[in-house]
Amino acid sequence: MDALEGFLLLAPMLLFSFTAHELGHAWVARHEGDRTAAALGRITWNPVKHIDPWMTVLLPALLWFSSNGTFVFGGAKPVPVDPRNYTRGKLSDILVSLAGVSMNLVVALGLVLGIILVGLLGKAAPGMGESLSIIQVMFGKGIAINLFLAAFNLIPVPPLDGSHVFKYALPAQWSLHYMRLGFVGFMLLVLLMQTDAGARFFTLWTAPATMLEQAAMRLVVPFVIPTEFTT
Repeated sequence: MDALEGFLLLAPMLLFSFTAHELGHAWVARHEGDRTAAALGRITWNPVKHIDPWMTVLLPALLWFSSNGTFVFGGAKPVPVDPRNYTRGKLSDILVSLAGVSMNLVVALGLVLGIILVGLLGKAAPGMGESLSIIQVMFGKGIAINLFLAAFNLIPVPPLDGSHVFKYALPAQWSLHYMRLGFVGFMLLVLLMQTDAGARFFTLWTAPATMLEQAAMRLVVPFVIPTEFTT
C-alpha cells in the first residue's frame, strides 16, 4: 500500500476522530452550564465545523507524505469554553477536559464492533468482500487513531486535555504559570517527538493504547475478510 492509498484510508477516520473529540468537549461543556461552543454550532457531527485548515488538513497531509506514510500529526479547531459559566467549578472543568478522550475511547469500541458486524455481513454476502474489506481496514486505522488520541491528549502539557486535570494538583500560583505554557505547548511536543528521548517517552506513554489496540485486533481477527487489503 503506497502513501496515497494509505492516506485515503486514513483521512476519513482521522477527520471523524477529531470531530468526535471536539463534539465531546462541546456537549459536556453545555451540560456543565457553558453554552459558548453550542452557540457556535460545535455540538455537531458535521466535520466542517471542527476543521482547522492547517492543523486538520495541511499539516497531517504534509507529514504523512513527507514521511512516506510513517508519521502523521494534527488536530481540530479547539472548542471555545468559558469556565466562568460552569455550574460545578473544578469538577466541570475536569469533566469537559476528559470528554474528548472519553469520546475517542467510545469511538474505538464502536469501530471494534463495526469490524465484527462488517465481517458478519461479508460472510452473508461474499460478493461484497472486497468493498467490505476496505471498510474494515479503515475501521482498523480508526481504532489505532482514537486510542492514540486518547493517550496523547492525556499528556499533562498545556494545552492538551491532561493539563486541565493536572493543574489542580499544583499550587494556585504554579498552576497559573503552568497553563501559560499553552502558547508554546504544541511546539514543545513537536520538538520532543524529534528526539530519541522524546520518542522513548511517547512509546512508554502510549504503551497502554498500543496494548488495547493489539487486544482489539486479536478480538476481531476471526471476522476479518481476507483480501489483498488485509493479507
